[in-house]
Amino acid sequence: MSFGQGGPQWGPGDNGNAPDWAALAEASEARARKKRLMMIGGAVVATLAVGSVVAWGIVSANKDSEAGNKPADQLPSTADIPSAGKTPGPSFAETTPPPPLDPNDFIDSAAKDKAPLNQDTLFPGKTLTVGDRVYKKGATTRTTDCASAAQKGLSGVLKKNDCTQLIRATYYKGGSAVTIGVAVFDTKAQAMKAKEQYSDGTVVSLPGAGVPTFCRTTVCRATANAWGRYAYFTNGGLTNGKDATKKDTAMFTLGDDLQQFTFEQIKRRGETQASAAATAG
Repeated sequence: MSFGQGGPQWGPGDNGNAPDWAALAEASEARARKKRLMMIGGAVVATLAVGSVVAWGIVSANKDSEAGNKPADQLPSTADIPSAGKTPGPSFAETTPPPPLDPNDFIDSAAKDKAPLNQDTLFPGKTLTVGDRVYKKGATTRTTDCASAAQKGLSGVLKKNDCTQLIRATYYKGGSAVTIGVAVFDTKAQAMKAKEQYSDGTVVSLPGAGVPTFCRTTVCRATANAWGRYAYFTNGGLTNGKDATKKDTAMFTLGDDLQQFTFEQIKRRGETQASAAATAG
C-alpha cells in the first residue's frame, strides 16, 4: 500500500500497515541528541560570555592599582617612592612669646606697686632665720610722718624727697639689737636721691617687746641702701648701754643679715606682682 510518492514503504516482513517503531525511535533519539548538543553548546557559549564579563570586571576594578600587579622590574624604584622621613609635617605660624614681665617695674613706682604694704608684710613672723642664726623680732611700727622717726640729717632728707611712710622693725640676739627703717617713696628716683643725699643721722631705734632702749645716747652703727622706690636704713648697737665697736661682730652680722632680708622682701614683692600680672594677662 502506498500513501503516495515518497511515503513509507512496507516490504517483506512488514506487519501490515504498522509503523517501523525501531526506526522511528532511532530517528527520535538522533533528533534528541542533536537538540541536547545544541543546548549544551549554547550553555558553554553563555558560560564563556559570563566568565568574560566577570574577568573583565575584575581587571577593570584593579585598573587603578595596576602597579600592584606588575612584575618587580616594572615597579617604581625605591628612590621614586617618598619616604616617611621626607613627608612634611604640619606647619604652624611662628609666634614670638611676649617678653617676661620685669619685677623691678612693679617696685619702681607706686603706680604699679599695689600689693599690701605694712610692717606685717615686710617683716612677717616672730623670728628671722639666716643660716644657723636665729634672731627674735621685737617691736614694729609704721608712720606716715617719716621725719618724726628719723634723726638729724636723715629727717630732712626724707621730708625733702616726699617720703610717704616709714616702716620700722627691731631684731635682737644676745646683747645686740638693730632697728631697720624702710622709707617708702612714690618713685625710684626719689628713693635714690634720698640715699645719695643721706650723710648723717639715722632712723630712731625702736625698743620694746623684750628689747630695752638702745642707741639713743651711745655709739651705734648706721647704714643706708635703696632698691626700687624703697630706701632702708639701720641703727644697731648694744643693749647694755655701752658703745658699739668694730669688735662687736655679732651686732655687725645681725645688721648685715637684716639688710639682706629686707632687700629680699622688696625684691619678692616685685616678683610676686609680676607673676600675678603675667598669669592674669
